[in-house]
Amino acid sequence: MRRLLIVGLFVIPLMGTSSAWAQKANHLSIATGGTGGLYYPIGNGMASLVSKYIPNVGAKAEVTGGSVDNLLLINEKKADLAFAIADVAWEIYQGKGKRFKERVPLKTIAVVYPVFIHLVTLESKGVDAVTDLKGKRIATGAPGSWTDTTSRRVLEAFQLNPEKDLTRIQLGPSDSSVALKDNKIDAFFWGGGLPTGSLSELAMSPGMKMRLIPNADAVPPMREKYGPIYVKGIIPAKTYFLQETDAAVSVVWNLLVCHESMREDLAYQITRTLIEHQPELAAVQREARFLTLEAQAGGGSPVPYHPGALRYFTERGMRVGK
Repeated sequence: MRRLLIVGLFVIPLMGTSSAWAQKANHLSIATGGTGGLYYPIGNGMASLVSKYIPNVGAKAEVTGGSVDNLLLINEKKADLAFAIADVAWEIYQGKGKRFKERVPLKTIAVVYPVFIHLVTLESKGVDAVTDLKGKRIATGAPGSWTDTTSRRVLEAFQLNPEKDLTRIQLGPSDSSVALKDNKIDAFFWGGGLPTGSLSELAMSPGMKMRLIPNADAVPPMREKYGPIYVKGIIPAKTYFLQETDAAVSVVWNLLVCHESMREDLAYQITRTLIEHQPELAAVQREARFLTLEAQAGGGSPVPYHPGALRYFTERGMRVGK
């Protein structure tokens, strides 16, 4: 009896939400990602805000395969809004994506949250700068991962050859943390949010002190070679245990994009709703704390903003590059 009652409590709200969404005059689909990542819960929160605050508009978050699949859906107009990391969006916006025969006419609604490029070592390793990695054992990320690709670019920006100037090992963040503690590597890269759980655990390990190595100077050469994807950012002091100073790092933003054909008034309303009701979203998903008006002026989107988004930014006195 008790088990059936609990199930019933969950069924009723879901049915009510679906019914309310169906009654809206305009339905928006938000392409997100898998349920285990960040895109889906943030997208679900956005759908709730849009449905709540924009008259006659209902939005629904859709589970997808991530950035590339999302932009395919935008191109085919099977989704109205989509999440994508900036480097993937830039590539496809230019028509260089492997699964795209032509450029996808994207526009950005907002930069949503950043990915911080961590370069992690221990104080005992004697690594003070990226150039100190020469001759060291470095974990660059899991095979085929975004971190592995990006870490190679960072190394090259500092004139280090990932294949010749160091011993490169491909591990994910958890395995890298263990390998660093076990003295099997000297440092590792990781691209993620703040804080990253496995790094927080590493920082609190007894008998050792974790260090973050600045890498923001990689941004200008990476932008010159790969396009306006990368920006500089800060991992603030005290993000991790015993982190005494800020770490200036390379950053890539996750974007909310749409097809360029979206109506200007609708793009304006969506942008306004997400920015002005961001605290509600951040209360549910912490990474949404980065979805601010000020963040839009930081150069994090290589894809031009939608005219409707730009109109809202102008009204708020915020100058944002097209």
